[in-house]
Amino acid sequence: MTATDSSVATRPASPNTSGPRRETVFEAKDITKVYHMGEVDVHALRGVELTLLESEFLVLLGPSGSGKSTLLNILGGLDVPTAGHVMYRGRDLTTAEERELTDYRRRHVGFVFQFYNLIPSLTARENVALVTDIAEHPLEAAEALAMVDLADRLDHFPAQLSGGEQQRVAIARAIAKRPDVLLCDEPTGALDISTGIVVLEAIERINSELGTATAVITHNAAVSGMADLVITLSDGHIGSVRTNDQKVSARELEW
Repeated sequence: MTATDSSVATRPASPNTSGPRRETVFEAKDITKVYHMGEVDVHALRGVELTLLESEFLVLLGPSGSGKSTLLNILGGLDVPTAGHVMYRGRDLTTAEERELTDYRRRHVGFVFQFYNLIPSLTARENVALVTDIAEHPLEAAEALAMVDLADRLDHFPAQLSGGEQQRVAIARAIAKRPDVLLCDEPTGALDISTGIVVLEAIERINSELGTATAVITHNAAVSGMADLVITLSDGHIGSVRTNDQKVSARELEW
């Protein structure tokens, strides 16, 4: 099902959305983002609309420059739209002051990026503890690391870990504060296939066991098989929207 002209993510009927009604975590309405580059205006997003439900797994597909990262940053409160509104559980983020956005990012959102951004002089446990020290009801650092299968790497420094292990430490750090939503920007982009699948398994486990609403952006169409909802972006527009009647596990993905 497509929504190319209106850039509206119309949600097709799917067995994945049946059963008990899930509340809406995000609702983006007519999101436009324009960057002013000297005398040139670059339109990163053009009237995009979408919703993300509790415990839902969303994959945003599209090539570089399609607007994926811009949209994710707006949902996460790292950027603001030029026009339109982003509602988080009924709260309008686009009218929030910077102090409110900082509190929103700190309390409700976990971020995972392509590059791990770990502090080299701290162990895996200490890197995760940086988040637990400021969260209201955090997981213990060791518990968060165990959820991504790194219980035996607690006291290892980043230089002693593989790329996939470092990314899993970054995921543990993101989920240690028990966020409502996990936003992942190309989390496997710097990894080989086998390592990338291990990282996706960790994200899959967080979504399943903690019920964390999860959005993953990627240019790798194979990843869409593990999603509840798949949205394709192109040139700032939503090109297509589909749901998976039968999801596959990260381990079953064929790259």
